[in-house]
Amino acid sequence: MNAMMTPRETRGLQIAEAKESQITCVEENFYTVKSQFGNGEYAVSKVNGEWICECPDNKYRNVKCKHIHAIIISQSLKVEVKKNVVIAPLSNSKCVFCGSEHIVEDAVRHNKKYDIQRYLCKSCGKRFSINVGFEGMKASPQVITSAMQLYFTGESLRNVQKFLKLQGVQISHVAVLKWIKKYTTLMTQYLSQIKPNVSDTWRADELYVKINGNLKYLFAMMDDQTRFWIAQEVAESKDKHDARNLLRMAKEVAGKKPMTFITDGLPSYHNAYKKEFWTLKGPRTEHIRHITLKGDRNNNKMERMNGEVRDREKVMRGLKKDETAVLQGYQLYHNYIRPHEGLSGKTPAEACGIKVEGVNKWKTLIENASRSKQSI
Repeated sequence: MNAMMTPRETRGLQIAEAKESQITCVEENFYTVKSQFGNGEYAVSKVNGEWICECPDNKYRNVKCKHIHAIIISQSLKVEVKKNVVIAPLSNSKCVFCGSEHIVEDAVRHNKKYDIQRYLCKSCGKRFSINVGFEGMKASPQVITSAMQLYFTGESLRNVQKFLKLQGVQISHVAVLKWIKKYTTLMTQYLSQIKPNVSDTWRADELYVKINGNLKYLFAMMDDQTRFWIAQEVAESKDKHDARNLLRMAKEVAGKKPMTFITDGLPSYHNAYKKEFWTLKGPRTEHIRHITLKGDRNNNKMERMNGEVRDREKVMRGLKKDETAVLQGYQLYHNYIRPHEGLSGKTPAEACGIKVEGVNKWKTLIENASRSKQSI
């Protein structure tokens, strides 16, 4: 393969595979590559579908330089090493006792609120039903997951209650909140076991939220390329907050630290960066603190995510002290349920190699989370 490569491609490969990172992702389609003959760096960006570099080789000779080749090869290497995780709906084609596929439908069990299909195994002769995750619930899985979808897409608890009433389901808004808390906790514990394949560039930002009538701050960490919401925490104040815990949680979720860390100028981030991300030995994480409203170093992606949370908070009219699980639920919705236009209709989880299958993704996640908990 190397024998067929041009000298510029060969050098680009060496830069991409260097142990100490020579490439920094500043923004989507905007990178910097360290100079191989000095202490400077060259900016490489994608304009109208074409990569351009500010080095003399590309700028004056109009050829694809080693820095551009390094970016292209680096991106292809990341795609090759990405491992896919598939979370599929539980199958109702096998016996839960012996695993035989020789099963048939065997009547319907009528509950007060909904019906459950029962099955008969021809091999072991046992009857069973599949209702994993929703055992003992007075509402059907479809009603519960529909309520969660409505809530996290912007409806209030009382509007969700009114919608369910139109469907013939009599339930209080308090019960809807209990569903959200119960299943958010269950799914969060399950998904914490799966590490997302995030990029090497992370962003952090904060926004104020009202909790129990008091002004507090939500600190959040997001992956730059996949928009995956990595970690969050609620703080009493902005300037005096120690952001080390946020960075520590993000490292635990991703299983690594970033090569580029982008924030605003809040001192809390830089203090935490020096204690959690910076190392004496390379490769070192670069902290970019200079954020502009326009240009190549903006924080627009984080601002868009903050806008999502702000819209959700307006409907809730603030959070109660014991409702912070709702923020975890919205993080889960953002990562695994909601498709993003900036990701070509994919969810951030899909962009990270985690695919949730099934028409009802809420149900798929709840089933797998409950089955995982039962097997422990």
